[in-house]
Amino acid sequence: MIAYVKGVLILIQEQHVVVDVGGIGYEVICPNPYAFQSALNQEILIHTYMHVREDAQLLYGFKNEDEKQLFMKLISVSGIGPKGALAILSAVDVEGFITAVENEDEKFLTSFPGVGKKTARQIILDLKGKLSNVFVIKGKEYAETQNPQIAEKLDEVAEALRALGYSDKEIRPVIGELRQDNSDIDALIKKSLALLVKK
Repeated sequence: MIAYVKGVLILIQEQHVVVDVGGIGYEVICPNPYAFQSALNQEILIHTYMHVREDAQLLYGFKNEDEKQLFMKLISVSGIGPKGALAILSAVDVEGFITAVENEDEKFLTSFPGVGKKTARQIILDLKGKLSNVFVIKGKEYAETQNPQIAEKLDEVAEALRALGYSDKEIRPVIGELRQDNSDIDALIKKSLALLVKK
């Protein structure tokens, strides 16, 4: 199996990216290909999962190991294939999905394309209690370790970033990186924007 692909990102399409590794172009199907936009024409490492079927060998790619592991958990659920798992990952971050499963939020789960009530119940049945120990949830870790004053500031920073059009999926990792920073709000916003540009 191919655990990851490291090479130069040469092309981004609606459903996949192409990474040049030693003169060979690997087509990698991703939940959000344009999440790699900042790395175009640069060397990049994409975590991958190789899905083999009778008529094709497909390579799926993810920004981090958590996304990859959740993808593998999802395709183990009856009624969810790689396409359905990608649709879920493109719409929610790992923490948001785990929260929905643990809270048995069927309404939230059925909001994803191709997930009806039966599949939502199957997701909960198969995955509840089996995810939180596998993944390091930055938001949960942040909530448990942060002092109230910094937490309040970072909540305001998150709101400011949302007002600028950033998604929770983009914001949460950045907030996690600032959880020990006691700067004022303006400085935190500037730092968070600098981090977002790097990602």
